[in-house]
Amino acid sequence: MPLPELTAKAATTPLAREEIQQACDLLLDETNSIESRADFLEALHTRGETPDEVADFVEVLLERAIQLPFTGQGAIDVCGTGGDKAGFFNISTAVMFVAAGAGARVIKHGNRGITSKSGGADVLEAFGVRIDRSPEIAEQALHAAGCCFLFAPACHPAFKAVVPVRKLLAERGRASIFNILGPLLNPARPEFQLAGVFDPKLPATYAGVFKNLHRTRAWAVHGTGPDSLRVDEVSPFGKTRVHAFEHGTLREFEIDPADFDLGPIAPSDLLGGDAATNATILLSILDGTNRTAPRSAVLLNAATALTVAGLAKNPAEGWHLAARSIDEGKALASLANLRQATNA
Repeated sequence: MPLPELTAKAATTPLAREEIQQACDLLLDETNSIESRADFLEALHTRGETPDEVADFVEVLLERAIQLPFTGQGAIDVCGTGGDKAGFFNISTAVMFVAAGAGARVIKHGNRGITSKSGGADVLEAFGVRIDRSPEIAEQALHAAGCCFLFAPACHPAFKAVVPVRKLLAERGRASIFNILGPLLNPARPEFQLAGVFDPKLPATYAGVFKNLHRTRAWAVHGTGPDSLRVDEVSPFGKTRVHAFEHGTLREFEIDPADFDLGPIAPSDLLGGDAATNATILLSILDGTNRTAPRSAVLLNAATALTVAGLAKNPAEGWHLAARSIDEGKALASLANLRQATNA
C-alpha cells in the first residue's frame, strides 16, 4: 500500500500488524519525501495510537535494532519519556546505580538530552563512562557493575532516516508516536520496567503496551506537583498515578509522598543544569554527602524500581534497601565499576 493510502487509513482506523510493518519500511526509506512521512505520523498521532499499534511498532522496530549477546531476563529498565520541562537533575540515572547497588540487574536504554540540558548519556559521559562501546562491553559492564547503559542512537541506526521527519513535525508543533516509543525500545527487552510518563493520557496506553510486550511487571508512573506541575518521575511533592501490568493483570493506584519520611520538598530543590552540574549532584547523592531533597527524590524512585524488579514487597521496603545501597557505598561502587568496565 502506498504511503498516502496508509496515511488516509491511519487517520481513521487502527492499523494491523502487517500495515505497521509496511509503514515502518516506508518511514525508514529515505526515498520517500520527508513531508509524506511526516504526514503519516501526524495522521496516526492525531487519531491516537492504540496500545496494540504501539506494541506492534515496538516489535517491528526492534527487529531492526542491534542484536545483544545478553537478554533482559531478570533485568529492569528505568527511564522516562522526557518532555516535562521541569529542569530536574538526572533522577533515573541516579536510580540506575542505587538499584544496582541494592541487587537489581539494570539495563538502561537512553539518549542525550533532547528536552533537557542533560540526558542520561550526557551525565554518564561527565562521569567518564563511555557510551560508545560494543554490546559485548555492555555485557561485561552489566556483570561488573550490576548495570549497563545502551545508547539509543547506537542501538537503532535505522532511526537516522526519521531525524529530518521528526524535525519537520517539531516545526509544525506536532508530536508523533516516536515521542511515545523511546522508553519502550530497549533491545534487551527487559522483564521489568519503570517508565516515567509526562503526558497524563499515556500511562494507560503504556500499561496496555507492557501487556502486549509480555513484561512480567511494569509500571507507568505520572507524577504531579504544585501549580499543575506534571513530571515523568515518581513525584516527591505530589501524588503519582500508576498504571501497572503485573503477572497478566492490569491495575491502577497512587503513590503518595506523604507515606514517606521525605520532609518538605519543592520542585526548585531538584533543579539541575548541564551535564557537569548534574554529575556533581549525582555524585553527592551516591557518595552519601547529600542528604537533602535530591537524595529523597532518588530514594523514592529507586524504592519504586526495586518494587517493580521484585526485590522489595512495596516502595516502603524498597526505600530502606535503596538507602542501604547508598549508605553502604554500593551505589557509588556500581558507578565506579561501570566507568572501569566501559574504559577497559
